[in-house]
Amino acid sequence: MQKENINKSSSNPLSFGEGWGEAIRADFPILQREVYGKPLIYLDNAATTQKPRSVVESINHEYYSVNANVHRGVHFLSQQATELHEASREAVRRFINAKSTNEIVFTRGTTESINLLAFSFGEAFLAEGDEVIISTMEHHSNIVPWQLLAARKGVAIKVIPINDKGELLIDEYKTLFSERTKLVSIVHVSNVLGTINPIKEIVQIAHAHEVPVLIDGAQSVPHIPVDVQELDVDFYAFSAHKIYGPTGIGVLYGKEKWLDALPPYQGGGEMIQTVTFEKTTFNELPFKFEAGTPDYIGTTALAKALEYVNAIGLKNIAEYEHELTQYATQQLKQIDKLRIFGEAEHKSSVISFLVGDIHHFDMGTLLDRLGIAVRTGHHCAQPLMQRMGVEGTVRASFAFYNTKEEVDFLAAGIERVAKMF
Repeated sequence: MQKENINKSSSNPLSFGEGWGEAIRADFPILQREVYGKPLIYLDNAATTQKPRSVVESINHEYYSVNANVHRGVHFLSQQATELHEASREAVRRFINAKSTNEIVFTRGTTESINLLAFSFGEAFLAEGDEVIISTMEHHSNIVPWQLLAARKGVAIKVIPINDKGELLIDEYKTLFSERTKLVSIVHVSNVLGTINPIKEIVQIAHAHEVPVLIDGAQSVPHIPVDVQELDVDFYAFSAHKIYGPTGIGVLYGKEKWLDALPPYQGGGEMIQTVTFEKTTFNELPFKFEAGTPDYIGTTALAKALEYVNAIGLKNIAEYEHELTQYATQQLKQIDKLRIFGEAEHKSSVISFLVGDIHHFDMGTLLDRLGIAVRTGHHCAQPLMQRMGVEGTVRASFAFYNTKEEVDFLAAGIERVAKMF
C-alpha cells in the first residue's frame, strides 16, 4: 500500500471506502485464500485481525538483519535493535498522544496490562474493604484479576448495570462511589455488544471523587481515534494483535505520577538499577515494569502496524466501518427470527446475534463450511451473557478490509443455515 495513493483518495469516507477495496485487501495475503473451496470471508476481527505484508516483513527483516538483545549492549546490532525498540515506544506514544514515553509500558497484551495494574495498584493502594468499580459488559480479563485481588486482600467489586440496548446506566454508576472506592476499571468498546462507552464522562465522574480510571482499549484502538490526554484517563491498555500487529505484545499507558508510585509487577533483569543480596533498587520508568528480555521484534512490528493504520487514517477507518456495520445491521434484521444483542446509540463494528432456537455453535460451524469465519460462544463475557439471558451468541466483527459484498454473503449464509433447521 502506497501512502501517496491513500492521500490522493477522495475525502468522502464512503467513496474512499468503496475505492480502497482491492488495494488494501492485496496487502493481506490471507484474504486471498479459500476455506472448504470457498473464498475466505473473515469476520472474526474482534478476536484478532489479519496482518498486512509490511508487518510480517518487518518481523522477517529484524530477525535476519538486526536481531540482538536490546539495552546495555555496546555492539552495533544491539544498539540498532535498541533504537528500533525505543522508536516503537515513541510511535505508540504519538498514536495515543501520551505526554512521554515514560508512560508507555510494553506488556504481552491487554490481559497482562490489566493484571499488572491489578497487582501493582492493589499492592500500593488497596486494603481490605476498599472497592473497585467495573461494569456488566467486561471481558473476563477485566473481571478475574480484580477477583484475584479481592481474594488476596478482601477488596469489594461493584458492578455498573446496563440497559437492554447494552448501554451503561450512568446514573447508577454515580451511586456506586463511596469513600472506599479506589479505582474504576472499564471497557472502552464492548467485544460482544459493540457499545462505545462515554469514557470522558466516566472519567470526569470518577475524578470528581478523586478516583483514577483504567480503560480496557483492546476493542477501541483499532477502530476509533484515542487521545489519552483528551480523555484524561489514568491508565489505558491495548493489544497489538487487535490492531493488525503481532500476537504477544501489548501496551499499558499510565500517567507518570501513577507509574512512579506503583511497585513493579515482576522482578528480574532490565527492571533494576542495582542488586545486592541485601537490597535491590529499581530502574526508571518505563523499564521498572519490563522485567526480562522484551519482545523487541514484536514492538517493531507493532510500530509498523500503527504506521499502516495511520496511512489510512483512523477517522477514515471509523467512518467506513460504521457505514459497513450499519449496512450489515440492516441486512441481518431482514432475516426471520434473527435477534441482535447490543443496539446502543454509539456502537462499533461488532454484531452479536442468534437466529430462532439455532444453537450458536451450530450456526458458526455451518457458516464456516461456507467459508465465513465468525466467533461463537460467550466471548469471555459470561456475566454479560447471563444479563442477556443467553448461553452464547454468534459474533460477526468487521475491519476496514471487509466489504458490503462479504456482508451480503454472510446474510445469505445465515438464511441458508436457518432453512436447514
